[in-house]
Amino acid sequence: MPLAFLLTNAPDSTNLAVAMLIIFGSAKLLEELFERLNLPGIVGEILAGILIGPSVLGWITPNEFTTTMAGLGVMFLLFHVGLEVEADELMKVGGTAVAVGVLGVVVPFFAGWGLSLLWGKPNMESVFVGVALTATSVGITASVLAAKGLLNQTASKIILAAAVVDDILALLLLGVVTSVAAGTVDIIELALTSLMAVIFIALVARWGRHAMGHVVRFLKGKFRVGEGEFSLAMVLLFGLAALSVKIGVAAIIGAFLAGMALAEAAPRRVHDLNHGVTELLVPFFLANIGLHLQLAVFRDSSTLWLGLALIPVAIASKIVGCGLGASGHGRIVALRVGLGMIPRGEFCMVVAQVGLGLNVLTTNTYGVIVLMAIVAAMMTPPLLKLAFRGGAEEISSQNEPSMPS
Repeated sequence: MPLAFLLTNAPDSTNLAVAMLIIFGSAKLLEELFERLNLPGIVGEILAGILIGPSVLGWITPNEFTTTMAGLGVMFLLFHVGLEVEADELMKVGGTAVAVGVLGVVVPFFAGWGLSLLWGKPNMESVFVGVALTATSVGITASVLAAKGLLNQTASKIILAAAVVDDILALLLLGVVTSVAAGTVDIIELALTSLMAVIFIALVARWGRHAMGHVVRFLKGKFRVGEGEFSLAMVLLFGLAALSVKIGVAAIIGAFLAGMALAEAAPRRVHDLNHGVTELLVPFFLANIGLHLQLAVFRDSSTLWLGLALIPVAIASKIVGCGLGASGHGRIVALRVGLGMIPRGEFCMVVAQVGLGLNVLTTNTYGVIVLMAIVAAMMTPPLLKLAFRGGAEEISSQNEPSMPS
C-alpha cells in the first residue's frame, strides 16, 4: 500500500524514477526468466504488466505517463523495423498485403459483431466489439520477427505491409461507428481522410528513401552537433509520426515510413543508437498492455464466458481472414501471415475507451475486450516461433500483384 500511495500521490521526480524502475525492471526481469525457460521474452514483459498492475500487486495503474511511454516505445520499435526493411521489397507484395489487410479487418469485424449479438448484447455495443477485433498490433509481431532475424521472409514483408492497410481501414471504421454512435456522420470528411492517408503513405514509401538519400549525402560531414545523423533521424521520425496523426492514421505508420525512408541512407551508427533507445522503451509498451487487465469484472460468470469465447474468435478470424488473403503464396506463408496478424493492442484499447466514453460499452464488455487483447498478444510469440521453425516457405505465386513503382 505505501508503494501504491507513493506512485499515485507524488507526481515528482522521485515518483517518476520509482515508476520507471518498477515497470522497466520487472519487464526485463521476467523477459530474462522466460528466455531462460526457452519461452518468448515478450510474453514475460506483458505478464510483468499484469503482475505490477491493479489486478495483482497494484503497484502501478494505467495513467498518462504509462500511455505516453508505451506510445514512444511502439513508435521507436516500428522505426527500428522500418530501418531494417526495404521499401522495394514491401512493394513486391503490395497486392497480397491489400488483400490481407482488407480480409483481416472484414472477417474479425463481423465475427466479433456476430458473437456479441449472439450473447445478447445491444447492437451498437456489439459493433464496437467487432471494431476492437479489426486492427493488428503489429508492434508485437514486429518485435518477434526482428529479434529472430526474420524480417526478410516473405511472410514478414506481407505482415508489415498489410499492417499499414489494416491500420487505415480500422481507423476509418472506428470513425464511422463513432460518428453513428454520436449521431453525426460526415461521409465527405471520411472520404478525404482516406484519400489523404493513401496519398501520404504512397508518396513516402515510393520517394522517401530517394529524398532522404540526397539529404543525408548533402549534410554528411556538415553537422557541428554531436550525433548529427541521429538527430536528423529523430526529426524525421517525430515529423512523419505527427503528420500521420494529423492526416488521420496512427503515429506508428509515420514512424515505420520514416525508418524505411532512412533504411539505405542512415549510417550504421544511427541503427545502433536507435536500437539502444528501442531496448529502453519497448518494455514500457509491452508492460502497458498487461497493466490494463481488470480481473474484477470476471466475477460475473456471463462476462467470463464471453471473454473465453471472444479469444478463440479473435484468433481464428485473423488466421482465416489474413490467411485467405495470403493464400496465393502457399499454405506455410498463409499460416505465418495469419498468426502474425493475431495480436491486438493499442488500437483495441482506444476502441474500448471510446466506446466506454460514449456510454456504448459497459465496464464488463470493456474488460472482455482488454482480456482478449492481452491473451492474443501473449499467444502470438510462441505461435510465431512454432510457425517459423524449420521448413522453407512455399514458392510464392508468380503472378503476385505489386504496388506501382
